[in-house]
Amino acid sequence: MTSGNMARRKTISIILGATVLGTALLAGCSDSKPAGAPPMGPMPVTVLDVQPQKIPSSVEVMAQTEGARETEVRARVAGILVKRLYQEGETVKAGQPLFQIDRSSYEIALAEAKAKADQTSREMNRLKGLIDAKAISQKEYDDAASANAIAQAALHQAQLNLSWTTVTAPVSGTTGRAAKSEGNLITAGADSLLTSIYQSNPIWVRFSLGDSDLAKLPGGRATRSNITGVELILADGTVYPKAGKLNFLASNIDTTLGTQALRAEFDNHDNQLLPGQFVRVRLLTGERDGVFLVPQSAVIQSEQGTVVMLAGDGDKVAPRPVQVGEWRGKDWVILGGLKAGDKVIIDNLIKLRPGAPVAPHGPGEKPGAPAPAKEGAATPAKDTAAAPAKQG
Repeated sequence: MTSGNMARRKTISIILGATVLGTALLAGCSDSKPAGAPPMGPMPVTVLDVQPQKIPSSVEVMAQTEGARETEVRARVAGILVKRLYQEGETVKAGQPLFQIDRSSYEIALAEAKAKADQTSREMNRLKGLIDAKAISQKEYDDAASANAIAQAALHQAQLNLSWTTVTAPVSGTTGRAAKSEGNLITAGADSLLTSIYQSNPIWVRFSLGDSDLAKLPGGRATRSNITGVELILADGTVYPKAGKLNFLASNIDTTLGTQALRAEFDNHDNQLLPGQFVRVRLLTGERDGVFLVPQSAVIQSEQGTVVMLAGDGDKVAPRPVQVGEWRGKDWVILGGLKAGDKVIIDNLIKLRPGAPVAPHGPGEKPGAPAPAKEGAATPAKDTAAAPAKQG
């Protein structure tokens, strides 16, 4: 073996040894655990110290708005629709022109009726002088007078027909979509509908109460005496600023649906509510005492029922079954299961398990904030912590 080969073997052996040593050192480092790692502390949670309250008692149901008056606008004479005189969906006043029907044939009819009325009037006046002179019989004069009365009535009808070619709004309100377009032949029969006008101030709200809703009312039925007020809840959850009043309450139960029909009336002068809009109605039925208000996010629906999580003895999580009522703003009304002073956890619920330790703090407080230290108490702690470091 040459000296060159011996040198190469020594070099390879050195490299392999260094590689094995490095691998062993890395393995030793990965297997070791950091000494003195602090254990996981209690979960910080916000708790609400609940107290019984007195709140208005209410029942909420779905409802739909409708115009206080919905009037059909129909043509009273036939003819070609020449022009639509309004913008669909705009607010109009009573008497405002909406459609124009071709006038030409009715102008001719009016001229003929006027000529006939003038002729009969002149004839009657001529015969009046003769009847005074006893030159004609009374029957001749009466026939002339009757013919004149008929002609005058025909003239008045012709005037009405001509005026009806301009279709006006019978009431004030909001117009709907036009049922006929310009150029269509309008008839005065069943196909005479041109549009509708919705009177939306005041606006009506229709709704019904089922068995479960009626059971929440005093006496188990809806009457004007046990419903003290009506509120409207919009789609975004806000309460309509104007209170309403009942203007219809059925005296019987619908045998098909098993519900009692009601209707409320609300001021809508600014047209904030539109006919056909879906809303919720809240019927106020007095006051309910001894209930609790808990944020909706703190109430959990589980297989065991509805529960809330409490910070119980020793600041450990304790689930508590509760009986819920209706929503009140952003809160659930809790009818049973809680008592005064219970600490209801309102956040981090998904991370909690029954019996787990927690670090509760009130709403608006900083989680885990230490109590302020007394003056001079921190110096010994620093000296004690520093002493081992010097000895090491």
